[in-house]
Amino acid sequence: MTRIKICGITGIAQAQAVIAAGADLMGVVLAPSRRRVSSAAAREIVRAVAGRLPVAGVFVNTPAEAVNNTASRCGLDYVQLSGDESWEYCRLIKKPVIRAVRISADWTAERLLACLEEGEKTLGQQGIIYLLDTRSGDAYGGTGEAFDRRIAAAAAARFPVLIAGGLDPENVGGVVSGLKPWGVDVSSGVETGGVKSAAKIESFVRAVRSIPE
Repeated sequence: MTRIKICGITGIAQAQAVIAAGADLMGVVLAPSRRRVSSAAAREIVRAVAGRLPVAGVFVNTPAEAVNNTASRCGLDYVQLSGDESWEYCRLIKKPVIRAVRISADWTAERLLACLEEGEKTLGQQGIIYLLDTRSGDAYGGTGEAFDRRIAAAAAARFPVLIAGGLDPENVGGVVSGLKPWGVDVSSGVETGGVKSAAKIESFVRAVRSIPE
């Protein structure tokens, strides 16, 4: 089954909408972003979820000790690294890691595979989920821009990858049926006017679940 992650949750009502829609994972942003929440707000969201859904905290270029402290204090289930962190850095994180790999227009399937193979070689049995997103200027995600999905086919067949970037309720079904990834990740694609829409979240989840396994 393809997992569904709804990222950029900023409040308890949004978290409840994600649970009601039947998603598998939600993300809160603890890095500079218009969707950023404080560690106190993240902790409240985690408490409101009350173990019903894992929560990932998104960090960008933050010292590992600070990431570990915040993740523990907030009760996060995953740490998502969306900056320029090295594979060696990932070994310092105590929670399970979701590592963002930002794909530029000039990337090939071979380059992507080599990147993930390097991560696997460095991290060994640590276990990691790779989030494939679009490189867009200096942004570290949440841009709503898509990369060429064709280059991710081989990677999705070999590694646990979350496909992100430019997904919405209308196009996610094609991505899931074409790539059969470990999961998909969406933020701006389920927003209206920059705010999470319960109706769009529900439509996104329904679109993914409608694809035969």
